[in-house]
Amino acid sequence: MRLKGKTVLVTAAGQGIGHASVLAMAAEGATVWATDVNEKLLESFAGVA
Repeated sequence: MRLKGKTVLVTAAGQGIGHASVLAMAAEGATVWATDVNEKLLESFAGVA
């Protein structure tokens, strides 16, 4: 993927495909905004990228 310099928004990012998408896009250089109705699930992203 060519995501360096891109900004993405991932909804339902707390688990499953959304969670994996956040990690993959961040690894490819994207600035990722992650959201989920369960804020606790998003804490796993603290300090990533």
